[in-house]
Amino acid sequence: METTLLIMAAGIGSRFGGGIKQLAGVDDYGHIIMDYSIHDAVEAGFDRVVFIIRRDIEADFRAAIGDRIEAVLTRLGVSVGYAFQALNDIPGALPEGRSKPWGTGQAVLCAREQVRGPFAVINADDYYGKQAFVNLRRYLIERHGDISLCMAGFILRNTLSEHGGVTRGLCKADDQSYLTEVVETADIVKTPDGASVNGTPVDPEARVSMNMWGFPSPAFMDVLEMNFRRFFDETVPKNPQKAEYLLPTLIGALLKRGEVTVRVLPTADKWYGVTYAEDRAAVAESINRMVSDGLYKADLYSDLTKD
Repeated sequence: METTLLIMAAGIGSRFGGGIKQLAGVDDYGHIIMDYSIHDAVEAGFDRVVFIIRRDIEADFRAAIGDRIEAVLTRLGVSVGYAFQALNDIPGALPEGRSKPWGTGQAVLCAREQVRGPFAVINADDYYGKQAFVNLRRYLIERHGDISLCMAGFILRNTLSEHGGVTRGLCKADDQSYLTEVVETADIVKTPDGASVNGTPVDPEARVSMNMWGFPSPAFMDVLEMNFRRFFDETVPKNPQKAEYLLPTLIGALLKRGEVTVRVLPTADKWYGVTYAEDRAAVAESINRMVSDGLYKADLYSDLTKD
């Protein structure tokens, strides 16, 4: 059964310094965060990788990772595809003056023709750890209904930045680990005792969503498309310049309406990402330490073999 990893790489970091943050190296060997996600996904059994990018960054993207990784993955028997997120790929007229991308929901929908079976979705600029990919891949190859989704549930304390507040989806689940609610919470800061929001303590052991989702069937693309039309008819007219079709928001709404279930797959791995420019040095240090400790090879893909 083919399992596909969709990597959302169309965004350009706006918090710091300009440039395409996904393409910056994070180890002593020139690998970027995406390399580690791809390595871990292939190691877990994913056999197709699709990059969701924009046409205007295609040349830079291919030069930085696309051509290189495609050669590596072809050797490993893993297929590679591209999908292109476009501002005018919408079910209606483009609002005059609109320049803001439509969001992660539209990004995934743009990859519809690239998905032939179960698929997972991740951010390009996040390091998720090995266990999260193993958990998602295991779930996706089991028999689940089209609307029985899954997500990686990270521990909040493992996702905080040393350099400022972060936004996280705090998850509530029932006793069978099915998601009951996601509360999008902004400005969570790390404290000596754990975490807080505006001075109010937050449980540092709480599970959070880091936008790592699993979908057992490409039929979810139909759900994405139908709700994108609804979003365009109902939400865009109220805020034509800034309205965003966000994947976590949609899943939360579907969950509330009882149209999907979401199994939370817990992982104890530490998440790494570059929310602030100052985070990059810490991410690089942590990844280089994992290489030194033997979790990864310096020649990153050398421990993978074709099935």
